[in-house]
Amino acid sequence: MALDAVRKFARLAPRDRAVLTRTVFTLALSRLVTWVLPFPVGRRLLVGKRRSRQTVTGDQIRWAMHHAQRVIPKATCLPQAVAAEALLTRGGLPAHLQIGVKKTPDGKLTAHAWVESDGRIVVGYLRDLDAYTRLPTLPPAWPESRAAKFS
Repeated sequence: MALDAVRKFARLAPRDRAVLTRTVFTLALSRLVTWVLPFPVGRRLLVGKRRSRQTVTGDQIRWAMHHAQRVIPKATCLPQAVAAEALLTRGGLPAHLQIGVKKTPDGKLTAHAWVESDGRIVVGYLRDLDAYTRLPTLPPAWPESRAAKFS
């Protein structure tokens, strides 16, 4: 099984291998920081500043995250969303981390995180996403005014 995965990885185009490798690494870091650090601190560390040149597309991130989440233990929606936000932002693309909540039939509250870019859901799509009440959109991890100070 593992050997088959290595063969598939080796057959990918170099660009796809690079995007997948970066996504696995970023998701692993995201999983770690969302577990160990307070959310705002971990998110700021991982997302970093916006870069101007586009190096990836939302479709590439979606594809790579689909595969990366299979190899990172407990890579639930929140680590995936933070990792996708980091990859998109660092690639110069807009990224909006969204969190929503809903009540289950047995009265429990459940939450879900996803990332939107250019009006499309990149990571975290669910069929019943409309059932979640969106919390206010999270501000960027590095607001533009602060990011300019660190350039």
